[in-house]
Amino acid sequence: MTKNKMANRYSPEVRARAVRMVFEHQGSYETQAGAIAAIAPKIGCIPQTLSGWVKQAEKDSGMRGGVTTEERDRIKTLGRENRELRHANESRPRHCTVGNDSPVTPYRANLKTVLG
Repeated sequence: MTKNKMANRYSPEVRARAVRMVFEHQGSYETQAGAIAAIAPKIGCIPQTLSGWVKQAEKDSGMRGGVTTEERDRIKTLGRENRELRHANESRPRHCTVGNDSPVTPYRANLKTVLG
């Protein structure tokens, strides 16, 4: 499976419920990792997957430092826009540049020949 298919394997509701279960029951275990190891099989995932969800939920709530989901989505959007703009600039013909230092376009070259 590709990463995108894996990302969609569990619905947002299942993820939220699993994370909530970890937060609610971690007091019953010596460590958060113990709670994760006990809860992960109940929802059908491996502990590493649930641990990642818990860490991201902690970042989103401010309990842990790092990039929040909202910030990550904004960074992805800006990166996509940046790539599109770079592609548009690279595919633009060189003679379409604006300014006094722009190269002579074919139209200007013909004018200079005609006007002498």
